[in-house]
Amino acid sequence: MNIIWLGHSCFVAESAGWRVVLDPYYVETYPALRVEADEALCSHGHRDHAFLEAVTLSGRDKSESPFTVETVSTFHDDKKGSLRGENAIHILRAEGMTLVHCGDLGHELSGEQLAPLRGCDALLIPVGGFYTIDAETARRVADAIAPRVIVPMHYRHGSHGYDVIATVEDFLRLYPADEVHCLDGSSFELTPDAPRGVIVPKFMG
Repeated sequence: MNIIWLGHSCFVAESAGWRVVLDPYYVETYPALRVEADEALCSHGHRDHAFLEAVTLSGRDKSESPFTVETVSTFHDDKKGSLRGENAIHILRAEGMTLVHCGDLGHELSGEQLAPLRGCDALLIPVGGFYTIDAETARRVADAIAPRVIVPMHYRHGSHGYDVIATVEDFLRLYPADEVHCLDGSSFELTPDAPRGVIVPKFMG
């Protein structure tokens, strides 16, 4: 399974020639997003996670997809959604592996919410705070899920991202340096042999 970070919380997951885009965005401080995919999944309706105008869909029938998709209902804040509404965690399975995209998760998870996520192969999790969980909360959530690979998202880097959210460094400092793998490109191959730890793709936009 190939995983590509397109910036903010937007990823493409590829398997057997099928492309799923997760949380396509419109964010003023990012270059305009343009992506081709066979399927689009959005965690909630805010335009920085559900800007479907940026996606050109192939029109292929979803029965051709190698992915199975499940959702876990959560909230965008720690007040049961009273501030920012609901949020869906997407669970994608293909090639015998499980990818979890947390969207704009705003709180720690209950045992019932954690159950289908535990032991996943890759966890895509927001770390920037303010609109989502912050770095320390993300670490606690990740520890509870215990994935093989953690990929931080929804953080500020350089001129990209919201001013009120933190950079990724706050999250990376919570892990030993030898567990953090900063990539030279925006994609990586998720395989059963992928090294454990935190993977930080490079924004190539």
